[in-house]
Amino acid sequence: MNRLSNLTMTTMALISLGVALPGGAASAQEKKGTTPYVTHFIFRPVLSLDVGDLGTATQLEAVGTTQNMKGEKMLDKMSARCVALNVASGDKKYIDGACVLADADGDKIFSTFDTRDLDKSQPQMNCGTHIITGGTGKYKGITGSEPFACITMPALAGSGGYFAMDIPHNTAWEIK
Repeated sequence: MNRLSNLTMTTMALISLGVALPGGAASAQEKKGTTPYVTHFIFRPVLSLDVGDLGTATQLEAVGTTQNMKGEKMLDKMSARCVALNVASGDKKYIDGACVLADADGDKIFSTFDTRDLDKSQPQMNCGTHIITGGTGKYKGITGSEPFACITMPALAGSGGYFAMDIPHNTAWEIK
């Protein structure tokens, strides 16, 4: 009985300190890492400026959720919301914007992105790069780079110009 209560007390102490236990109990907040994750997005056109043959500019809102591809906690099961400007004019075709990810505790990660900024060392991430500019709560002081790909999903039913994409990221991040 004494051995069992000591084991229980030790386990509780480790969990409260955030120490990793076999079987995947709570782990301490890491300060640096690389994380592959996918955001499952639905895009909604908000406003469009169409100048015929000269070009278009469309403001988009994207909402979705994240999935860590290694099954780890970092960047997993977060809500995602982005605003973007999609420009197509002659040879210029790009999307720039900003995103916020929020976890279950309400802590957030903020990033900007540019589809002209490609990481040549990761040719499979051929759609653009997010730059992590900061965060709140446990993500306070986070910075990083997230090259990403764009995978078009089947067309959504109904009107309104909505569309879906999966956006895989390879994130290198650090919390200072």
